[in-house]
Amino acid sequence: MMKFGLLTAILDGWTFEEAVDIASEMGFKCLEVACWPAGKAERRYAGVSHIDCERVCEDDEYTAYVKNLVASKGIEISSLAFYPNTMDGDLEKRAHNIAHLKTVIAASAKLGVNMVTTFVGRDQTKTVEENIELFREIWPDIIAFAAERNVKIGIENCPMLFGRDQWPGGQNLMTTPAIWRKLFAIADSPYFGLNYDPSHFIWQQIDYIKPLYEFKDKIFHVHFKDIKIYEDKLNDYGIMAYPLNYMSPKLPGYGDVNWGKYVSALTDIGFDGCACIEVEDKAFESSREKILDSIRISKRYMEQFVI
Repeated sequence: MMKFGLLTAILDGWTFEEAVDIASEMGFKCLEVACWPAGKAERRYAGVSHIDCERVCEDDEYTAYVKNLVASKGIEISSLAFYPNTMDGDLEKRAHNIAHLKTVIAASAKLGVNMVTTFVGRDQTKTVEENIELFREIWPDIIAFAAERNVKIGIENCPMLFGRDQWPGGQNLMTTPAIWRKLFAIADSPYFGLNYDPSHFIWQQIDYIKPLYEFKDKIFHVHFKDIKIYEDKLNDYGIMAYPLNYMSPKLPGYGDVNWGKYVSALTDIGFDGCACIEVEDKAFESSREKILDSIRISKRYMEQFVI
């Protein structure tokens, strides 16, 4: 049976201890823990760090503290989460992101989590074909680094294309089944797979059920997040517009994903890993209490399908 959890990125401003308490009190079984490096966030839902991965790598007492804390609350860490652009056209940013991703991988191994959820990234100014070659240059080394430490990497299928800042190509290449096949052929490793989020397929007009069956052995981790398409705005702007002109991330149940079909397909393929709510909904971000309400609402809705 899959384990029901929460991505902690929405709990910006809460400590790790508070995030664990919230998860425990609400009855979650696992946490996907945000692990960005220190510094200013480049976008919403980034820059949150609930575990200091550099400190984990250097400080055995801190590592033991983290492990003991979650164990004492009956919580499992599903993954350490860091979603950067490791193929950024800015070489300095690229190097920084790759270095921290490797730190997160090393920390995941030391904590016994053995899972990291992330993006492959993309140079948004280059074509798909050029980015596939860039992937071939960059990612085999990262995957080998993870494999040496027995850490799986789950890539989320988010295009990272929302508005002007990510135009025209977006900042994550691993967005469609056609591209997955090519990247899995290049990086044929049991340590390289998917963090599957159905919402990103909604606005790309891709069937979000069928790929679950084809890629069942590559699904390491899944997200519960919704997307709402505003048909009147889509008819006004068209599919070539900035996606946020016609869609919006929503709480599970507030958008267009058919969650019964999605979870049913996960049970069909025997998925028994961690499934984490990813809360992204501007309607619930005006206060800390509304954020907590958004988590409660999401959990209550998804408990129709998972417990």
